Amino acid sequence: MEDRLQMDNGMVPHKIVSVHLQESTLKELAQVAPSVKEQSVSSTQMDEVTPGATFGTTVKSGLGVAESAGQEKSKLEKESEHEDASNSLSDKETGAGDHHHLHLSSCHECLQLENSTIESVRFASAENIPELSNDCNSKLEEKNDDCLARGIKRVNLAGKPPNVLIYLGSETAKVKFEQVKSILQECIDADSYAIYELHEEQVLKAPWIDNSLLLIIATEEPISEEHHKQFMKFLSKGGKILGFSSSFTFDGIQIKRKSKLKKTVHELVVSKMDSTEIKLNLLVSGCIFEEVMKESTSKVKTLSRLNNADKDTVIVHLTYGDSGGEAILSQAHLELDINSMDVQTEEDFNLLKISNTKRYEVLKEILISLGLSCELSEIPMLTPIYLLSSDEEIHLAFLKWLEGNVDAEGLRASSKVSLKFVSSCESKMEITPSFMQVITEMGSFSSEHFSLKTYQQNLQTKKLGKILLFTEVTTTTMNLLDGLMFELPEEMGLIAIAVRQTQGKGRGGNVWLSPVGCALSTLHITIPLHSNLGQRIPFIQHLVSLAVVESVRSIPGYEDIDLRVKWPNDIYYSDLMKLGGVLVNSTLIETTFHILIGFGINVNNSNPTICINDLIRKFNKEEGTKLKALTTDCLIARTVTVLERLIDIFQEKGPNGVLPRYYKYWVHSGKQVHLHNEEGPIAWIVGIDDYGFLQVHEEGKGVVSVHPDGNSFDMLRNLIVPKHS
Repeated sequence: MEDRLQMDNGMVPHKIVSVHLQESTLKELAQVAPSVKEQSVSSTQMDEVTPGATFGTTVKSGLGVAESAGQEKSKLEKESEHEDASNSLSDKETGAGDHHHLHLSSCHECLQLENSTIESVRFASAENIPELSNDCNSKLEEKNDDCLARGIKRVNLAGKPPNVLIYLGSETAKVKFEQVKSILQECIDADSYAIYELHEEQVLKAPWIDNSLLLIIATEEPISEEHHKQFMKFLSKGGKILGFSSSFTFDGIQIKRKSKLKKTVHELVVSKMDSTEIKLNLLVSGCIFEEVMKESTSKVKTLSRLNNADKDTVIVHLTYGDSGGEAILSQAHLELDINSMDVQTEEDFNLLKISNTKRYEVLKEILISLGLSCELSEIPMLTPIYLLSSDEEIHLAFLKWLEGNVDAEGLRASSKVSLKFVSSCESKMEITPSFMQVITEMGSFSSEHFSLKTYQQNLQTKKLGKILLFTEVTTTTMNLLDGLMFELPEEMGLIAIAVRQTQGKGRGGNVWLSPVGCALSTLHITIPLHSNLGQRIPFIQHLVSLAVVESVRSIPGYEDIDLRVKWPNDIYYSDLMKLGGVLVNSTLIETTFHILIGFGINVNNSNPTICINDLIRKFNKEEGTKLKALTTDCLIARTVTVLERLIDIFQEKGPNGVLPRYYKYWVHSGKQVHLHNEEGPIAWIVGIDDYGFLQVHEEGKGVVSVHPDGNSFDMLRNLIVPKHS
């Protein structure tokens, strides 16, 4: 039952221990209870039982704070009818004495908890909970206090997640806590650690010192002497501290203010564990570290300096005591992403975004050095596929086609993925990379990440994207259409859409990372061999790249969002950072090309690099506009719509029909490059030829074309180099 009970603040009790109370005891407690209302008690007090209550519960959180939750049956029944078990923190941040409701999944389970006391096994194991005296009187609370002091042994049981605490001083803004918590969850193995806020009033009271692995101090406020002693006690017992632009320090190091550095972006040089160095740009606090020239019990190691004339120290590592206590203190804002900062200039925005991946790299290395695991969580389980359609008539026509094209079991076999079509989800059916079930009943479909209605509203095509295979998690959408595309009638345009991919594919065999927040899809199109586009198939990837960019920049108000195309198949922010890509596979059967177009666009993932909604937020800030953030379902539908129109134009007018639009958004005009290597001959990019190949003008040799499959364009070094398999 423990795993089905949870409080508003996210705490989960780990063990339910029966403590049977005599009727005389309940009456005695009812007489001394000051109020019918629920009240909080300290971790050393007995539960308060309210008049009319049939049972009382005490829950201890990871910080050792006990909250009374004595409830009347009728109230619990009412809550269980109207509230689901909460999986998130309460909207209201809670302190040491705040009360939290217990959420149970049914009234039946509520009644099973009568005469029980819930104790966190983070502090006690069953055999160490003392027996209560049968002869209870008005001094029961004092007796229980003594018993708890003698009997409960605080332990971290194997397999339970260590606690990571975030201290923000007197700051109560939930936003700040969520910012720091979010960056931690993206770096550490989230399944192995529980993250809580350590409130100011809990520092001296709650027994967190013995029950926490890491303390993060993320406030610039002065640390009081009493709190400083507690933090040092934590270090002396082997605790780890990570300071984010905080005033916390101890012997061996002191903080010096440099007002000219405050809230400015500077380049840092960071020393890594393997003795290499990494350079990145970060927002700095306006403070630096200086070593104190005196006898010190701490060993100080400089981890990072500013790349300025003074070589100011901004990240240090200190050890303390003989139990493994250590601290890494930073005066650079490793914990803040671009959306959490008041960045003043476009140059600073670009510098911070380009360094964002390195910021994660540095932060992960720091966390690993402090003993945390930053390995990726397990690969998510594959989920069923839903057969959806933007047009009910086409949906019925597809089901009719299926009847004659699957076996008696509803199976459509393929060399890559065999699909079994079922009317409803069969929970016992195992989903594997080579065998997946497709649910054909649309009425049972729902997803928090994809709206069929939004997709329908934005899809304005004659054929493309009409039949959807949607899934939350799959290997790669490039495989899902393999067994259908060659025989399906042309008017039933197929598209596969996923929220996440575990084996996403990129050009040249590269792996494409596919987290939640990306628009991930594979579209099937057919092109006659004897047509303008059929004779210039490499142009397909350019049309798709252009369609992605125009899907955003053709929306009224979004025309100046700096989204661009990079030859041959990438989507870029300006000429600085990649946020999407295109992969095209074609198969010629008789006189028809069957083409699978895979595209992935980072729509809503600010980290670790950049996304389309970052660009929209940046534009709103600079221009004072209020453009809405975009969603993956909208952009996929708009991209397919624009692509169909571009194909029609190309088929009618050839390359000249689309090239002016392509050049409007591409990043290469007039760029000077080196061929082959950094010492190679200089050339200037001219454009792309009638077959989609890049044209460059080399001195003395004139204009030559560069084939996309044999060369790679390294924008960071302005190189066009041969690709080697």
